[in-house]
Amino acid sequence: MVTQQEQTPESPVVEYVPIHELHFDRRNPRLFLEQEHSEDDLILRLWRDFAVDEVAMSIAHNGYFRHEPLFATTEDDQLVVVEGNRRLAAVRLLVSDELREQVGATDLPPITSDRKTELEVLPVIKRQRSDVWQYIGFKHVNGPQPWQSYAKAQYIAWVHNELGTSLDDIARKIGDRHATVRRLYRGLMVLRQAEEAKVFDLNNRWKKHFPFSHLYTGLDYPNIRNFLGINNDSSFGKCPVPDSHISNLGDLCQWLYGQKPIRPLVQAQNPDLRKLEEAIGNKDGLVALKRGLSLDIAVDISTGDEQLFRGHLLDARRRLQEARGKQLTGYQGDIDTLQIAREIFELADHLVLDMENNRRAERRDSKHRVISK
Repeated sequence: MVTQQEQTPESPVVEYVPIHELHFDRRNPRLFLEQEHSEDDLILRLWRDFAVDEVAMSIAHNGYFRHEPLFATTEDDQLVVVEGNRRLAAVRLLVSDELREQVGATDLPPITSDRKTELEVLPVIKRQRSDVWQYIGFKHVNGPQPWQSYAKAQYIAWVHNELGTSLDDIARKIGDRHATVRRLYRGLMVLRQAEEAKVFDLNNRWKKHFPFSHLYTGLDYPNIRNFLGINNDSSFGKCPVPDSHISNLGDLCQWLYGQKPIRPLVQAQNPDLRKLEEAIGNKDGLVALKRGLSLDIAVDISTGDEQLFRGHLLDARRRLQEARGKQLTGYQGDIDTLQIAREIFELADHLVLDMENNRRAERRDSKHRVISK
């Protein structure tokens, strides 16, 4: 099985293993495919979703960098690659014309017979999963080759829930100084609660892309935490949301991600997540959300007419100041543009008169109320 070994006093044993003896990791947090999926299914998923072509092109032209061994562990009598699945997929595709045709990787360059022979064995370090989580965690959670946030959260949850490592220890060992580990873990536990309570179906979300960051970022906002009944100081366990607020959790997931055929309210994290926070924090805005009104309408309702009116005036003043600054170079004397300015002047004049009349009426009403008392 092993054709060659390299060892130094400072480094672990590197074994050169034939590629047909190496298997993909079905527990990889970026894949999570069921056991019945074949190795070819895994290669197809990696090729389609994780830019294996970039890795394959590099290996085709430069060969495999022997100083970057795969990490593998023995599970169910198989040698499973726990770090380096993209590299293994790239090599498998380069050495097999049939596999390239099968997954549609026909644009990869052909390689010489010498290169194929070279790639028939790859450098591997054998370790238990529990022995290399710090390295993988640093590399893909907080390091140079980050996974998507959902995959990061899955990995952190495995280390914390199954290996029993505290969240603080995980953060310390992968160099996390921004509470990212805790925030990712809390977001995933909240999501799992929603799925287990059957108030949200992740597989039925509106978009194929899953912007997990909407949820774990939203949980930093006080109004959203209050809506879910989450105590910020004790919210990093397996069940952050109390049973009394599970229905609210379903509503939140619906607004963040949608459920076919209903679109999500949050289309982009900035600025929609802040808008949702604002609407949720107001009784009238929350009613609007639950009635299915748009996010902008819910925000307007939660803001109130008085604040909206003032905001519109401030925005108009800012725009007019900008227009005046551009007048010398932006106005060339055409009558249509001048007419627009006249209409704005007339509209502003009427608005000021209406406001002054309202102010006088309010003062009269206030005086009458005082006298009647």
